[in-house]
Amino acid sequence: MYGFSTRVSCDFDAAIVLVTEELKKEGFGVLVDIDVAATLKAKINVDKRPYRILGACNPPLANQAIDADPDIGLLLPCNVLVRQDEDGGVTVAFMDPEAVLALVKKPGVVALAKQVKEKLLRVRDALK
Repeated sequence: MYGFSTRVSCDFDAAIVLVTEELKKEGFGVLVDIDVAATLKAKINVDKRPYRILGACNPPLANQAIDADPDIGLLLPCNVLVRQDEDGGVTVAFMDPEAVLALVKKPGVVALAKQVKEKLLRVRDALK
């Protein structure tokens, strides 16, 4: 499995605000906010339900990861997906850093990935 998720009881726009606030509590900022639905509409005229990818970064942990392996940036930042489901509900999903960073065979990365996952799990749990 490469991620974990939760359904939230608020609407899509409120979910974006809520997850961003909870990420901040764990030391993450959102570096990028990709509105996939808007991009698909603009580029290929396809209508999709709201679907955004937030690229979350915890600077001290990202720095440790880059020190461990300069190419680790290929696996960063941590993606957080907010999507509206068919039934109108909203799901927030998180990339599992342990699954992704298992690709890196460097000392210290496994422990770092566990630490990042624990933070993201706390964000997920705060959304319930």
